[in-house]
Amino acid sequence: QVQLVESGGGLVQPGGSLRLSCAASGSISGINAMGWYRQAPGKQRELVAAIAGGSITNYADSVKGRFTISRDNAQNTVYLHMNSLKPEDTAVYYCRVVGAKLVYWGQGTQVTVSS
Repeated sequence: QVQLVESGGGLVQPGGSLRLSCAASGSISGINAMGWYRQAPGKQRELVAAIAGGSITNYADSVKGRFTISRDNAQNTVYLHMNSLKPEDTAVYYCRVVGAKLVYWGQGTQVTVSS
């Protein structure tokens, strides 16, 4: 059984920073890509950032230059470093892992940007 454990969400003021972590455990073989999605109230879930092969990254235009995704292959962990946070970044953030055969989702962690 595969588990994705997310951490690092919370309440932060505009302009602040947070780091999200997602650790994958269990019978995962051949992880192809790891990434973060988010869903704000009343909106569809959207890609925030993804990383494949350890170094190939993709970012939503709205977070380019502010967010950085990184990955620790040895620990099967993906991180999302979020800087210069804005109120519009408020959402539930979900970790997504693409394995050799299946796609796995985390339970989500709330990020709220508010003064």
